[in-house]
Amino acid sequence: MRDKVQPQTRGDVRQRRSGGLRPMRMLGVVAVAVVGALIAFWVLSSIVGIIWLVVKVVVFVAVVGGLAWLFLGRRHRK
Repeated sequence: MRDKVQPQTRGDVRQRRSGGLRPMRMLGVVAVAVVGALIAFWVLSSIVGIIWLVVKVVVFVAVVGGLAWLFLGRRHRK
C-alpha cells in the first residue's frame, strides 16, 4: 500500500506546499491588525484624556479651595 503513495515531483526536486498564508488572507490579517491598532490607540487616548481631565479638575479645585481657605481664613482671624 505504501508503494502507491508517491510525492509529487518535478524532476529531481520534490514540490512542497507552502505553509504560509495566501496573499488575500495575508491582506486580511494585515487589515485586521491595522484596524485593531487604530482602535486600541483611540481607546487608550480617550482613557488618557479622561484621566487628564480628572487630574486638571482636581488641581483646579485644590487651588481654588486653597486660595479661598487662605483668604477667607485670614479674614475671619482678625
